[in-house]
Amino acid sequence: MSSTDRYSPLQDEIRALARDRNAIILAHNYQRPEVQDMADVVGDSLGLSREAARTDAEVIVFCGVHFMAETAAILSPEKTVLLPDLGAGCSLSATIDATQLRAWKAEHPGAVVVSYVNTTAEVKAESDYCCTSGNAVEVVQSVPADREILFLPDMFLGAHVRRITGRTNMHVWMGECHVHAGITPARVAEQRAAHPEAEFLVHPECGCSTSLIEAMSAGDIDPSGVQVLSTEGMIRRPSQSNAEMFIVATEVGILHRLERAYPDRTFLAADDRASCQYMKVTTLPKVKHSLEAMEYRITVPREIADRARGAIDRMVAIGGAAPAASAPAAMVGE
Repeated sequence: MSSTDRYSPLQDEIRALARDRNAIILAHNYQRPEVQDMADVVGDSLGLSREAARTDAEVIVFCGVHFMAETAAILSPEKTVLLPDLGAGCSLSATIDATQLRAWKAEHPGAVVVSYVNTTAEVKAESDYCCTSGNAVEVVQSVPADREILFLPDMFLGAHVRRITGRTNMHVWMGECHVHAGITPARVAEQRAAHPEAEFLVHPECGCSTSLIEAMSAGDIDPSGVQVLSTEGMIRRPSQSNAEMFIVATEVGILHRLERAYPDRTFLAADDRASCQYMKVTTLPKVKHSLEAMEYRITVPREIADRARGAIDRMVAIGGAAPAASAPAAMVGE
């Protein structure tokens, strides 16, 4: 029995419950394969939240982590947002809280705060702009050159953006995603040596990205065949490339979506240990229970939501925001 056959009855039950509840089920790119297959839409965190805000669904079941459900609640305050497991946290968003950010701002009065979307609602509320990995460079470039910038919380994405923009007055918070930080340059070198014909796709959050980009700048690594991309950029890249094989440096859950979208290509993890335990706590039985019991509801106080929404809106106004999301999951790969 294939994994698809094994999960199909439960997936069908969940879809029926979702119809009864007028619910939309969203799944992040890093979710378990069977959760992705059951979802209405699969994509990145902000894209999913924006997609949910456009639908007429009354209930959003967010198969992701806590800050993502918060973002959906911020953008869809009139909808019920459910997170199937309250244990779905995020090691990156946990590296800074609103109190720490206020203290950092006090050390740099007048600085512009740019926060990656992988942050809590309270941190977004203390920020001037949000950004995604796909538009972080453009958001930073929109800030006048004479203004200091506080970029948080990911030090690898921040280092990448600082290098690309040349901003010397940009301060970067020393936070990291434990999964991306664990993808080392040594492991990447092993995979590339074993598969020299493969194109290499790397997320700028990865611990390997900073040293990799520095090595390319110094001429120590051949930059050909290397693409530094957001998760949605990784999903689009095979359609733009002639390569038959890709080494992917991000959380391994994205390989399932890539394989479904491009069944004629080969995708290899840069490090097959790069699995986020927080993303994997969501299971089909938990999604079913979430719809049956209408829990766990994620809400954001109005005053915080309004301020956080302002940071998101200012990002969107700049342009270059990530696409809303992928096609519905049922269409991916068809």
